[in-house]
Amino acid sequence: FKLCSLRKLSCLGTYFEGRFLVLCLLLLGTQQRSGVGQTEYMWFSSSAPIPTYVLGANDQETVSYFPEVSGCELAENITYLGRRGLYSGTSGLQIAYLSGTESQDEPAPAYSFSAKDVAELKTSLLSTPNFKGVDILLTSPWPRDVGTFANSAGEIDTKKCGSKLVSDLAASLKPRYHFAALEKTYYERLPYRNHRVLQETPQHVSRFIALADVGNASKKKYLYAFSIVPMSLMDPAELVKQPQDVTENPYRKSRKEAQKTKAPLCEEPACQFFFDLKKHQGKKRPSDEKERGNSQPKQAKKPRKYADPTGPCWFCLASPEVEKHLVVSIGTHCYLALAKGGLLPDHVLILPIGHYQSVVDLSSEVVEEVTKYKSALKEFFRSKGKRYVLFERNYRSQHLQLQVIPVPLDHCTSEDIKESFIAQAQEQQIELLEIPEHSDITQVAQPGTPYFYVELDTGEKLFHRIRGRFPLHFGREVLASEALLAAADASRGLSPCTSRDEGLSLAQRLCTGFSVIPRCPRTSALVYQLVPWLGTWRRPDALHSCAAWALCPS
Repeated sequence: FKLCSLRKLSCLGTYFEGRFLVLCLLLLGTQQRSGVGQTEYMWFSSSAPIPTYVLGANDQETVSYFPEVSGCELAENITYLGRRGLYSGTSGLQIAYLSGTESQDEPAPAYSFSAKDVAELKTSLLSTPNFKGVDILLTSPWPRDVGTFANSAGEIDTKKCGSKLVSDLAASLKPRYHFAALEKTYYERLPYRNHRVLQETPQHVSRFIALADVGNASKKKYLYAFSIVPMSLMDPAELVKQPQDVTENPYRKSRKEAQKTKAPLCEEPACQFFFDLKKHQGKKRPSDEKERGNSQPKQAKKPRKYADPTGPCWFCLASPEVEKHLVVSIGTHCYLALAKGGLLPDHVLILPIGHYQSVVDLSSEVVEEVTKYKSALKEFFRSKGKRYVLFERNYRSQHLQLQVIPVPLDHCTSEDIKESFIAQAQEQQIELLEIPEHSDITQVAQPGTPYFYVELDTGEKLFHRIRGRFPLHFGREVLASEALLAAADASRGLSPCTSRDEGLSLAQRLCTGFSVIPRCPRTSALVYQLVPWLGTWRRPDALHSCAAWALCPS
């Protein structure tokens, strides 16, 4: 970069260790004699050639160097910003800052900040009319959990190091750039978004950059020079452009957990659709125990389990209605079965053993096993010269069915499949939207939301939020079209149904090939001796106890 273009210099970390003195001199090309220039800057008997802004003390030893809590000029062109606040340059650039390290004490020591400091800074900025965020945020500590959904931070465990208060501040202020330095290593995180996809208006992305010590032995990056146009001067469309590598917001989950701990004990009914998430106000009627004077708190809720079906279910594995001769593999929480009347002989379904209505209802352990099955199927079909397409229709169905259909690699590309879905959706006035790469279905739909969802084996995803009527065979019709499989008769399940013996033979043949895939949840061959007998079972506990004996663990 050109030295003449450098207008401002901000220093993070512990200024009085001398690390950022060297930064100033290197930036400006100024020569320094050993042991002279550093002392002059530390005691402010000299001035800096360009405006230099520093944060406050991070330990008790350096507190005395910052005489004014609200900030002051330490020397010519060297300004201490203060404990917290917003610096607005003449160009319109807005720089929020927070000095010190996190403290749980109230009031906090002079070298620390507390929850009250963060709350007051947030309030002062968020109350500004039309607040959209700040251009830059400067803190000494890293924000806790900044590495969630992102590239690795190396040896730094972002779930344990850093400040939760800084995470909360960054989530609220939405800085375009957030700089920190206390971990003494360089880390540039992938940009993250500040809005919920398909739920909120698009907003600008944020970037977190951590800088290493100046002159560090590993020669890690300690200098970050960049040009920035103030947010207030940017074209709105340009401001909210999302880069290809953008990820989900790393702080959203931790903020939800924090809010839960502060939330009142009363429970509020959930709304059905994520487009209408208003909460009902009002107090709950006190429980019978309270009325009798028993003030003991309720026991903690047990982890959420699957619901019992309201009637006969064709897909609950313990149900007598299940076509058990079509079962290919049984895991701990899910099973794989051939589709009855499938588009192709190897059209399969991934189904939960318990009764779940959709992917967004699944517990974490079931999601994990579904992911294993998807990885195994991808590898299996690739070995056969095919790629898979997966879709789910959470509409007029009571048990989750993930339809997995293989398509020959030489027949069409993943882009062809994607374009076919989008084109036929437009013809039927269905709004099929692409979900960003680092997002998943649980981030765009709430439990109870009717939707249609497509996933390609490249990881690309399409989503439609169903608001009214929806063609039940849409997924099959797209795949059966002339552009893809050219199987018009099979699009509505019109292919000849196989007999029980044929179905069992197909399932056994598929299992033989499928069992060699390393990541597949393992099923013992003994399952095929059990399958005819499964139809006589009635109790879920009997099914699971026998399955545990018969099947090898995944």
